[in-house]
Amino acid sequence: MDTLPLQLFILLCTLHHLLGAVLPEHMEPRNLFTERACCRRQTHLVYIGRDISGSPVNVDVGKCRSHCTGPIKISSHDTAMRVNPRHISMLEYLRSKKQVKSSETASRHTPDNSNKPLSCGAGLRCEPTGVRVDKVMLFDGLREVEIIEECHCEAIVTPCMRVPALKTFNFETPYETVVDVGKCAGSKSEQEGFSCVPTKFDAALLETPNKVELVQTVETCEMKEGCYRIPYIEYHYELTYDPDGVKSEKLKEIDVGRCLGSCTTGNRCLLRSAANPEECLLWAEGPGNACVPQGYESNTFLNQHGQLRTVLSITSCLCQS
Repeated sequence: MDTLPLQLFILLCTLHHLLGAVLPEHMEPRNLFTERACCRRQTHLVYIGRDISGSPVNVDVGKCRSHCTGPIKISSHDTAMRVNPRHISMLEYLRSKKQVKSSETASRHTPDNSNKPLSCGAGLRCEPTGVRVDKVMLFDGLREVEIIEECHCEAIVTPCMRVPALKTFNFETPYETVVDVGKCAGSKSEQEGFSCVPTKFDAALLETPNKVELVQTVETCEMKEGCYRIPYIEYHYELTYDPDGVKSEKLKEIDVGRCLGSCTTGNRCLLRSAANPEECLLWAEGPGNACVPQGYESNTFLNQHGQLRTVLSITSCLCQS
C-alpha cells in the first residue's frame, strides 16, 4: 500500500516535465505589458504661427504611436520640449539638436516600421484617451489648439456610431471642465469616398472669467462623403389665408442646410530628422479646398408684415478651391 503514493508522485513529476517541454513549443508567447506599453503618446510638433512679439510658436500636439518600435529613447529634442513645450523657437530647437550624443546616430539604419507588430491586439487600435484644449494668443488673434495627453488601446467599432470623447477646457484653472464632445467611429463604407461623420450636433455651456462659452458636441453620426450637407433648421413667421380669406400667422420650418467636411490636400513637413528622413519633426497645416454649396432651392412665403420673402436652402455640397 505504501508503494502506490510513491508511484503516483513519480507519475505526476514526469507529466510536469513533459508538459513543460511540449507546451512552450506550440504556444505563442504574449507579453501583455509590451502590447499596452507600445500604445503611447509621441511628440508631434506643429507650427501654428507667430505670437504677439513676432516669435514663432510651435506646439507639441502629440500623436498616438501605432506600432511597436522598441524602447523609448529620450533625445535632446524631447528634453528641450519639456523645458518650454509651447514657445520653443526653431533656433533653440536646432541648437538642441547639436547636443545629441554620437550613440543616437545608429538610428540612421532603422528599418521600416510598417512590418512591426501592431501596438494593440486584434480588434483594437491606439487612440487618444485624454485631450485638452489650450488657447494660444497669436499675432492674428486667439487660437484653440487640441493637445493629446494620453493614449490607450480602443476597440474598433464596425457600425457607424457616436462614441464618447472627453476634452478638458480651461486646463489648470478654477474653471477647468471636462466635456464629452463625442466623436464618430466606425469602419469605412464599402462605397469609395464615404466615411462615418457627424450629422447632428448639440451644445454644452462652459463658464469662463469673461463670459459663458458654447462648445459644440456630436449627437448623431452617419456614413457620408468627405464634403457633405447636414440639416440646419430655421423658423420664420408666415402669413397664410384660408379659402374664406381669413388671415392667420404660423411658424414656417425651413431646413436651409449647411456644408461640412474636409477637402484638405494634406499637411506639409517643414523639418525632417537627420537620423531618419522618414520622420517629420515639424509640421505645418496643409492648404485645403472649401466645402461649399453646389445646389440650392428657393422657399418663398409671406412674412408677418405681408411682404414676400425668399429663403434659399442648400441641397448639395462640393469641394472647391
